[in-house]
Amino acid sequence: MNKQIPASELPLQSDGAIYHLNLHPDELADNVLLVGDPARVELISSMFDTVELRKKNRELITHTGTYKGKRISVISTGMGTDNIDIVLTELDAVANIDLTTRTVKEEHRSLNLVRIGTSGALNPDIECGSFIASSFGLGIDGMLRFYDTQELIREDIVEAFVRQIRWNNHLPYPYCTPCSPVLLERIAHDMQHGITVSAPGFFGPQGREVRAKLMYPELNGLIETFEYQGNVIANMEMECSAIYGLGNLLGHHPLTVCLIIANRITGKFLDSYHDRMKMLCRTVLERI
Repeated sequence: MNKQIPASELPLQSDGAIYHLNLHPDELADNVLLVGDPARVELISSMFDTVELRKKNRELITHTGTYKGKRISVISTGMGTDNIDIVLTELDAVANIDLTTRTVKEEHRSLNLVRIGTSGALNPDIECGSFIASSFGLGIDGMLRFYDTQELIREDIVEAFVRQIRWNNHLPYPYCTPCSPVLLERIAHDMQHGITVSAPGFFGPQGREVRAKLMYPELNGLIETFEYQGNVIANMEMECSAIYGLGNLLGHHPLTVCLIIANRITGKFLDSYHDRMKMLCRTVLERI
C-alpha cells in the first residue's frame, strides 16, 4: 500500500493547498518559470494573453495563464538555495502527490522548470547584457548533500573542481548536476553556455568583502581558471544548483538562463537592464 506522508512532513493550508506556495494541483501549469524577484512575476505575466490565477503567500507569488496557447505558471522563489528547497519540493508535491490522501500518485507528472534570473560573470570574455544558459549547476552551498543523490551528482566534475580550486575543507562540499539537454537546445541554442556556481550568500560566499574579512579571498580568481573536459565556469548566482539537483532528482526538466548584469573580473556593471531582462523573458516565453 502507498505510504501516507505525515502532516508534519508535508504541511497543507486549511483548504488543502500546499503550505508555502498555497497552490492546488489544478492551479499549476506544466511549464513553470522561476524568478527570484517577486516584481518579475508581474513583468512576465503582463506578457501573457490571459491570466487565470494570481496568488501570494509571503514572498512566494504565483501567476498562471497562457501565452500563445501555452499554459504557463510564473513563481517568485526569493533568493537562495534554501528557498529553492521549499519551492521545488512543494512544486513536485503539487504535481505528484495526492494532497487529499497524502500519497504519491501512480502516474508521474514532469514539469519544465526554467529559472530566469540575473547573475555576475566570472569570465572576462562575457559582456554585461549577455544571456547565459547554465549547462551545469555547481553548488557550493551543500544543500543537495542532504539528499540521496549518489547516482545524480557529477562527482568527476566535483573532484576536478575541488582539486583545481584547492577547496577549503571548512566549507560545504560542492555538488554538480546538469541541466535538461532538451530545454537547453529548445530555449538556449543561440546563447552562451557554461557552468554556473551557486553560492549560499551574496557577499562573503561570492567573494565580496565589505567590512567582514573574508577567509577565502582568492576564491573567485581560482574559479575563473577552472576547466574540465571543455567545461568552464561562466557565472555565479544563488539558485541554479538547487533547481538542477532537486529538479533532476524528482524527475523534472530544469534549466537556468541569466542576464549578466556584472562582470566580477573586469569590474563592469550594467546600470539599467530592464529592457534586456524583458527581452530574455520574452525569449523564454516564445521557446518554452
